[in-house]
Amino acid sequence: YQRRVRGKEQPMAEPMEVESGILGKRNAEDNVEMPDAKKHVDTNAVTRAGITDDFDALLKFYYGRCYPFDQMWHWLSYGNAASPTTGSRREFSFTLDGDIYIRYLSFQDAQAWQADCLKKLPHKMDMGAVYTAPPKDHNSIKASEFRPVERELVFDIDLSDYDDVRTSGSGAAISRRCWRFMVAAIKVMDKALREDFGFEHLLWVYSGRRGVHCWVADARARKLDNNARCAIGKYFDVLNGQSSAPGQKAVKKVDLRTPIHPSLR
Repeated sequence: YQRRVRGKEQPMAEPMEVESGILGKRNAEDNVEMPDAKKHVDTNAVTRAGITDDFDALLKFYYGRCYPFDQMWHWLSYGNAASPTTGSRREFSFTLDGDIYIRYLSFQDAQAWQADCLKKLPHKMDMGAVYTAPPKDHNSIKASEFRPVERELVFDIDLSDYDDVRTSGSGAAISRRCWRFMVAAIKVMDKALREDFGFEHLLWVYSGRRGVHCWVADARARKLDNNARCAIGKYFDVLNGQSSAPGQKAVKKVDLRTPIHPSLR
């Protein structure tokens, strides 16, 4: 007899002969130990404090085996189609253990990016704008000659923005019920960005905590100045609640303006 345990063949004990008439019977004094019931582990209750000792090892494994450096570099440099130095002029920032923040990092290629991650083990990474020169050299460049030249148009939508209207939680709390606000926001904004502004390359991602981010990567969007970016953001600002005092819920929930927003017509 054979049985398979985790992919391995293991011999089973020989079949036991049972006298007829006693199958299924046992004496009252026989003690039969039942296996312990499986305990449910609430993974949401596991905090970083519980894995402090192994956290660096997990980061090394993640940056060494899991994080898609090559694919991310190809995207963030856009294949260096516009310029062979696009990727190396992109600013990165690391947040290290102890909330240590490092700006103006830049890398020659995906391999150099991965090597620095394995060395510093950042707990958080941010990808910034593409500058006129590699950000790591900013101290040796005149301030007038070092400036951003392009950056994706990024929208950040948090559930806490809906605290005035949602009832199933507040702050960073997330539930299936209140996540419908995120679904609605994505549908409205995706449609407007494509149909009203003509953008095509949109990437929606979970922010990691309480909302979503939208990266608009069209070349036209990446070249927008701050005034144009603010104008597009204001275009979506339909619910503009006004509270009577700081920290209090808005008294006036909606501030409609003329002309009426196309999404409300």
